[in-house]
Amino acid sequence: MRGLLLASALLSLIGGQALAADAISAEPAAVHDWSGVYVGGQIGYAFGKSDAVFSSPNTPVFHASQDYDIDGFLGGVQIGYNYQINSVVLGVEADIAGSDIKGQSGGINPRGDFYDTKVDWFGTLRARAGYAFDSTLLYGTGGLAYGSVENRYLDGPFNSFSEKSTKAGWTLGAGLEQAFTDHWSAKVEYLYVDLRDQTIDYGGSNTEFDNKLSTVKIGMNYKF
Repeated sequence: MRGLLLASALLSLIGGQALAADAISAEPAAVHDWSGVYVGGQIGYAFGKSDAVFSSPNTPVFHASQDYDIDGFLGGVQIGYNYQINSVVLGVEADIAGSDIKGQSGGINPRGDFYDTKVDWFGTLRARAGYAFDSTLLYGTGGLAYGSVENRYLDGPFNSFSEKSTKAGWTLGAGLEQAFTDHWSAKVEYLYVDLRDQTIDYGGSNTEFDNKLSTVKIGMNYKF
């Protein structure tokens, strides 16, 4: 009789433990929450092709253009906010970066004159919209772009004409962000940036430069 009672107690204990284990295993896995304010840093590389178009309104038949590559590294910071609705993540992000983006044309005439372009810094203010696969976020982004751009025409070793100003335009791109903890995530992002045209006026003729570039960036974010 005692053996029967002991066996029954053991069976009850084992059954209770099995039910508890089943209950634990049946609990859903934690899903990453993308909602909240975040700050972070970024580094990257920018590249593009500047198109300098010379024209003389007083001599309409005189028209020439010169294409040349621009590139350089960049580094900066960002701040943003995400709001998650089921698997859809909506947000806004602002960033700013210093850069050494620059480039120079070949000789544009027999004297060896040339054009050059330099972007000292630029930033963006963008909307983001994406889809979260738990801790992985795929998103598209676009909005305002702005930056300091200088274009120059170097006419011999001692004479040059330049125009430097803060330009505003637009940007469009996409990215992938991976969360590693509740707070830390890493991202890779591509942006196409158009800072609009800039013109150097020589008084009777001018050169118009387009200011377009692409950026590839990696970054880290901390979500509060």
